[in-house]
Amino acid sequence: MQERSVAHSTFTIERSYPAAPGRVFAALADPAKKRRWFVENEASVFEEFTMDFRVGGQERIRSRIGSGPYVGVPCTNDTTYLDIVLDRRIVLAYSMTLGEQRISSSLATFELLAAEAGTVLLFTEQAAFFEGADGPAMREEGWRLLLDHLAKELS
Repeated sequence: MQERSVAHSTFTIERSYPAAPGRVFAALADPAKKRRWFVENEASVFEEFTMDFRVGGQERIRSRIGSGPYVGVPCTNDTTYLDIVLDRRIVLAYSMTLGEQRISSSLATFELLAAEAGTVLLFTEQAAFFEGADGPAMREEGWRLLLDHLAKELS
């Protein structure tokens, strides 16, 4: 029997967008907009996306990995929205499953701060990574890429 383990990590990514906080918030909250920047990309094959954006609401994203050692393996994110402050903050908890194995559970916070040139977004993730997980460095890099996709959505 394999010994179970967990690795904890916290990271924060800061991004500036030349858009008002309301526009950035809408890109996080509107299912059609979020699907474009968060789900539909070249790294995976989209299978399912549902989003109920309200406190206590659920989001589910299921895709198949498009390249690398896990090509074709299903990846699922199950999310619960914990706190929402219009145009200012979103706090959510999510678990990621690869195949049939849960690989991580996280608490993530999006903070939107009005700035002279638009919006400063602070994204903070507090994660527990289980055996078989992508790990902290890969997760942070994944979020950096997703926030680049968000920038394209806002442009």
